[in-house]
Amino acid sequence: IERHEPEVFSRIATVFGSYDYINWRLTGERAVEQNWALEAGFVDVSTHRIDDDLVALAHIPRSAVPRKIASHEILGSVSAKAADETGLMAGTPVVGGAADMIASALGAGVAKPGDVLLKFGGSVDILIATDQIKPDPRMYLDYHLVPGLFMPNGCMSTGGSALNWFVRNFAGGEIAAAQAEGISVHQRLDALAAERPAGAEGLIILPYFLGEKTPIHDPAARGVIDGLTLSHDIGHVWRALLEAYAFAIAHHVEVLNDMGHRTERYLASDGGSSSKVWMQIVADVLQKPVQRLTGHPGSCIGAAWTAAIGTGLTDDWSGVSGFVSFADRLHPDPRKADIYRDGYRRYRDLYTRLSAPGATKAGSPS
Repeated sequence: IERHEPEVFSRIATVFGSYDYINWRLTGERAVEQNWALEAGFVDVSTHRIDDDLVALAHIPRSAVPRKIASHEILGSVSAKAADETGLMAGTPVVGGAADMIASALGAGVAKPGDVLLKFGGSVDILIATDQIKPDPRMYLDYHLVPGLFMPNGCMSTGGSALNWFVRNFAGGEIAAAQAEGISVHQRLDALAAERPAGAEGLIILPYFLGEKTPIHDPAARGVIDGLTLSHDIGHVWRALLEAYAFAIAHHVEVLNDMGHRTERYLASDGGSSSKVWMQIVADVLQKPVQRLTGHPGSCIGAAWTAAIGTGLTDDWSGVSGFVSFADRLHPDPRKADIYRDGYRRYRDLYTRLSAPGATKAGSPS
């Protein structure tokens, strides 16, 4: 904007996040929630304050960045004008709020150092609670909603979106078969995958179908199926897809451990966690138990509990665990440890080879 629309740039009065804007419309108060300020690059993590020099690096006037507030901090109350526009009660207190994945982690009961949430939605996310702040360019960093804790986290570009893409384009026959059996096509494909051996008989998939975010930050990365032969069928490919995301999770865990974080307890949520086959593969790859959540309300309960803390209805952050319901806990099969250790090595080596200088990527000129 500064380069192409300098007149517009000169009129910028406030820079803050999307939910900060909603809060401003509700209350008339300008404030920036701590994680938006952190992710924008404005916060010096050694002092936890907005740093003038960091703001200046973005060529943004310091006066345009408002005060930083905690997620549970009250910044104001619903104004009479906002009450008329929204139907909310005038005077209702408004707290800072939080990003969806951070609120979702609290709502899943991730509130102690070492707790890890694996979110299996359209993309796969991994979030860990820790009492140590250790910035690392391979991962994102947020404040946990619980004061004194932090939340290093990663987000893949795909997950369930890639599985659905595969179904739409390659699983027409399985869709018809699933309908005849009265089950979902994902259940049918999971059953086929469960009949195939761990390692999918040599198939390795890189799930970089939209490039990749953490931990490689490579928009030029591409999806790859390696080792495909005429002896493989749709069950093998589906299993290799599920294993690919388990390997990607293992990559994130390796980075977190390298950063000095200990991963103690794994919780799995969102739509993909309903696949027992997929979650068992994750447990086998990590060689750690994976606890599935049931009826997880997502970010809603985390946001509501944050508001309850901020307005004084409770002072117990751990109380949110009363809303968490657990399904089964899947334990790793030690017989598959060596198979997946070798598969993970091949997974990592494949990307290293394809991303090496001089390697030609799909979609690139030869």
